Amino acid sequence: MADPFEVRMRFTSQLQHLNASVNSSQKAAHYALKYRDMDEDLHSCILEQLERNSMNNRANIMYFIEHLCDMAQRENHMNFVRMMQKDILMVVDAVAPSDGSGAANVKVVRRVLQGLQQKKILQTDTVIEIEGCLKERDTVAEHPALSPIDANRQREQHANHPAANKTNGVSRPDKRQIEQRIEEDRERHKRLRESIWAIGDEGDQEFERLWDEVSDIGEDDYIAAEEDAMERKQALEVE
Repeated sequence: MADPFEVRMRFTSQLQHLNASVNSSQKAAHYALKYRDMDEDLHSCILEQLERNSMNNRANIMYFIEHLCDMAQRENHMNFVRMMQKDILMVVDAVAPSDGSGAANVKVVRRVLQGLQQKKILQTDTVIEIEGCLKERDTVAEHPALSPIDANRQREQHANHPAANKTNGVSRPDKRQIEQRIEEDRERHKRLRESIWAIGDEGDQEFERLWDEVSDIGEDDYIAAEEDAMERKQALEVE
């Protein structure tokens, strides 16, 4: 039997090093399901890391939660799903706090909630209730902590006034965190576009869909075809 302390430490490390790639989330989810007999302890790790990590990492953990619940549901290990259902409000408050510090994560929360709803993991009423709270937190454009600021000016303010890196008590993300978030969001948008254009190996399903979207042939279509044929014939005679 694996050492519970070692399992917890490795899982914690995986959560801390999550990134925008699907592989990192799937790897952590596989690890959690491998040690499903410690599910309550691993669930507490997730909540703990949501409280301790940066807003960027909390967004990554939010995406991981969707992978974990989806995989747990498919493998019929519903304990992870039930615990997440019970603590979903706590998770949302950690990823997008009401103080505005996680305003940039509101869209992340919405996407994951929609995914969990589509997978029947969360009820529609629960998602609607949470959405009501998120509307008050979706203030990215107006939030002072996310507004542009000159790097030299920021260092000078921090040197002269240690509390200057906070606005209304909310920590301003540093340059490295902003750059990391931009890169991770770019990677997620790239994957989203790929999934939109992906065509599954389901025989003639794509052909059937396009065929259904085409209108029936009418008299106007025959007239247009005859006119096109006449124009091509005249063009060949001129040549």
